[in-house]
Amino acid sequence: MKAYGHASLSGDVRARSVYNVAEQGKGTIMLGEMWAWKKIIIFCIPFALVLFGLLVWLFLRKTIRTRFRMARQLRDDPDIHEWLVVFGWSRKVLYVPMIIVSLIAFGVTLATSAPLVSRITGGCWLGVFFLNFLIDEYEMSIKVLMLFILCFLVLGLWLVFMDWLEPFIRFFRHLGISISAMGYLMIAMVFALAVAISWIRGLFYYVAITPNYLNLQVGPTETGEQISREEYSTRIDTGDFLERLLGFGRIIVTFSDQRRIPLVLLISRIGKRAKTLESIRGKLTFDLHQPMPEE
Repeated sequence: MKAYGHASLSGDVRARSVYNVAEQGKGTIMLGEMWAWKKIIIFCIPFALVLFGLLVWLFLRKTIRTRFRMARQLRDDPDIHEWLVVFGWSRKVLYVPMIIVSLIAFGVTLATSAPLVSRITGGCWLGVFFLNFLIDEYEMSIKVLMLFILCFLVLGLWLVFMDWLEPFIRFFRHLGISISAMGYLMIAMVFALAVAISWIRGLFYYVAITPNYLNLQVGPTETGEQISREEYSTRIDTGDFLERLLGFGRIIVTFSDQRRIPLVLLISRIGKRAKTLESIRGKLTFDLHQPMPEE
């Protein structure tokens, strides 16, 4: 009886163990299925957002007024021969050289992992970043830039006469700037995203200037304001020499109503657009296609 009872108890234990293993297996399978569904849902979210955006665009394409649509409308107007549609960039667009250098550094770091190459790449990237930071943070006229270069040359001559030039250069050599490839890529993506957001915002927030009026667009639909040429004035500002070297400048719109804050737009290709604006402001357009009076 004892042997039988012991055998029966062992069988029950084995059966319970098999049952527990089976339940654990089912739980693992269910957990794996749930995790797979979660991955599928997360994977589909960006595509769902893109599809939603396309549907919104299809339903609202006749009411959405982008700057490209406004430019086409002005181009098709037979009474308007010169016009200018501009928007204000974010100042992060001045970091485009740093974005390009970050992508190059990303490729170099992937291609080779030599410590010396990594330090040289990091030093070059830091120099470009520092230059972009100066352009973004400070407004440097040509006089200030020349004064800065002169002070730098005087500092170099002083270090040479004091025999401190080599220790000074050695100090920067020992900084050992080294960033991983993913670090360079992440930095480029963050700044590129900021520039892209600025460009997308400029699709719906822009200024259209014609010889007779200024159209101030402040939304994705027809929301805007038309201001006659007598009620505003424009000014071109290219005082920042480093910004001008990158092809950027400012168009400043001031209003006759002193309660309104002047509109300052950071513009790319400022040379060409400044000429167009000067030509527009020097002209006055009359309607040539007037309806005939009814008899």
